[in-house]
Amino acid sequence: MFGLAIIFGCIVGFALGLTGGGGGVFAVPLLVYGLAVAPREAVGISLAAVGGTALFGAVPRLIRGEVELRTGFLFSVAGMIGAPIGSYVSKLIPESVLLLMFAGLMLVVAWRMWAKSRNPKLPSGVCSTESTPDRDRSACQRDEDGQLRLTSRCARLLLLVGLMTGVLSGMFGVGGGFVIVPALVLFSGMEIHRAVGTSLFVIVLVSISGVASHIANGNTLSWETTLQFLVGGFAGMWLGGILAKRLKGPTLQKVFSVAVVMVAGFVIWKSMAL
Repeated sequence: MFGLAIIFGCIVGFALGLTGGGGGVFAVPLLVYGLAVAPREAVGISLAAVGGTALFGAVPRLIRGEVELRTGFLFSVAGMIGAPIGSYVSKLIPESVLLLMFAGLMLVVAWRMWAKSRNPKLPSGVCSTESTPDRDRSACQRDEDGQLRLTSRCARLLLLVGLMTGVLSGMFGVGGGFVIVPALVLFSGMEIHRAVGTSLFVIVLVSISGVASHIANGNTLSWETTLQFLVGGFAGMWLGGILAKRLKGPTLQKVFSVAVVMVAGFVIWKSMAL
């Protein structure tokens, strides 16, 4: 089991390094079906391992200026409030139903990211600017130089999405990156590679809140398995980061979508077989 946990951690880290999300998406199924960990315990282990691995990847990106701190802080504050709520709600839902809900959410996110990557009218990760007549008024706007116009409406939108991300994080044991990255791209118009760095920054803070609430609710957490996941996660994060630099934004989004769909299908198949 020792070597297997490290290998699984490497997969989780690779997903985080490549896409800025997806670590928790892979961590929970790997823990439940690969290491026979109970779903609720897998939630806590996933949050701790993904958060620690995300920290390893966020620091160098922060130094390189690939993290949009203002947007990241908005997401983080709301997410840290939502994580304890999601952790409490998860205790009220049967584990089999929780896994099916998790898989359904994954499919929705994958579809949205794939659709965005195929949009011929707009470069991937770039929303209409304030000066564009047909701009999308449901999203935040950016100036011609790419700077986010943080209006009160934009702030409310980001806080709302961040809160929802936190709730999902607490419920399903995900850092929220597979929701944060699409949200940053779709609602704030952030470029995909910058969204990856910002997502990792948010995941670290939201995971801290999620792990604390998980333990406070009386759930168990195997630190041995968590540490093994982290060891593999650091190596995977490094490899994923190298590959991410070689892929264009739309390609990265499509890779992310396909991977999430595959895992979602596996989770549904295993849940229905129980």
